[in-house]
Amino acid sequence: MRTADVIIIGAGPAGLFTAIHCKSLKVIVLEKNAAAGNKLLISGTGRCNLTHDCILSDFFDHYGANHRFLKTALHGFTNFDLIRFFNGHGLETVVDKNGKVFPASQKASDVLQVLINVCNQNKVEIASSQHIEEILKTETGFEVKTSSGIFYSRFLVITTGGMSYPATGSTGDGYHFAKLLGHSIVPPKPSLSPVFIREYTMASISGVSVQNKAVYLYRGDKKISEHRGDIGFTHKGLSGPGILDFSRHILSGDILKVNFIDLKADDFRNELIKASEKEGRTAIQTYLKKFDLPRSLLFLILKSINIEPETRIAEITKIQRNQLVSVFCEFPFTVEKVGGFNMAMVTAGGVNLDEVNFKTMESKLVPGLYFAGEVLDIDGDTGGYNLQAAFSMGYLVGKGLGRMGD
Repeated sequence: MRTADVIIIGAGPAGLFTAIHCKSLKVIVLEKNAAAGNKLLISGTGRCNLTHDCILSDFFDHYGANHRFLKTALHGFTNFDLIRFFNGHGLETVVDKNGKVFPASQKASDVLQVLINVCNQNKVEIASSQHIEEILKTETGFEVKTSSGIFYSRFLVITTGGMSYPATGSTGDGYHFAKLLGHSIVPPKPSLSPVFIREYTMASISGVSVQNKAVYLYRGDKKISEHRGDIGFTHKGLSGPGILDFSRHILSGDILKVNFIDLKADDFRNELIKASEKEGRTAIQTYLKKFDLPRSLLFLILKSINIEPETRIAEITKIQRNQLVSVFCEFPFTVEKVGGFNMAMVTAGGVNLDEVNFKTMESKLVPGLYFAGEVLDIDGDTGGYNLQAAFSMGYLVGKGLGRMGD
């Protein structure tokens, strides 16, 4: 039996950052893959969007209904603390026009290398290719049986991530471990995932996008939510931050209605009536240019209601005017499905937050058991919010355990 003060299961960002901050304690990180940080390496399409440079108070708007759970963690280790950490270990960072923070090298591998280097400096052992077979809670700690032997520690930290991108090893192991130890799991589902649309008519403009548009979510005949953001058209549906961030709320059969012109229906209808009176000879395609929509999208929307782009405004009937109002203010897309875990950037759901102390990340049910990162029932928007949460939670756990070893 190999012993340590702390065993951490999962060598992703939350696990490695926890290990780094368990000062003066003997730490072993158990990783089932052959190497640490597989999912981190593909984050941000290999560029690794570390965090966002917005003020801290703005962060809490990007974690859905459970955002209060992160209050202590984010205040204890902010986005600017994270930037200073990496800068202090030789990794320069840059901020793009949207406020996303990346390594200056644009290489996720450089981020991972810093984490591994600091782990090595702190004498953290990373044991790879460890397939966990059993976890037992003892009177004095935890026994973890793996394919290569038995490990014992006083404290156990589960940082296994969720179920997104299962090819990287994120296959929901942490949920199984948590249940073995008495925790309940909020059913996991894909988040930050593209949406596939039923009877989709916009495949021809795949790659086209629109900026900062409102999306309304309808279930049955009831509007249940709305969101705003950039929307991209794919071969089979919708993507872009405005859809990805909203995907945690979307179910198969829902209807998404996109407002392409940022006007309410009645206001747009009145504008069309005035335009018919004052510039009736103008073609509808010319008039609609003021809304700054991609020409290809504009033509497809007009085609959906059988109005020729050259039609003069004065020639448009009342029925056609109502159709124009409908498709430009609330263009409907019926959801076939939300992309699965192999396409989702993160996982919604996970270990029930009611069973975890947000001030320490320690289990309320099992003394000495901690959680950090995506294994918990909290997920963020695109823009670096999920990695920041993982690092902040890892810091909170590591510093708390480190103080116990002083």
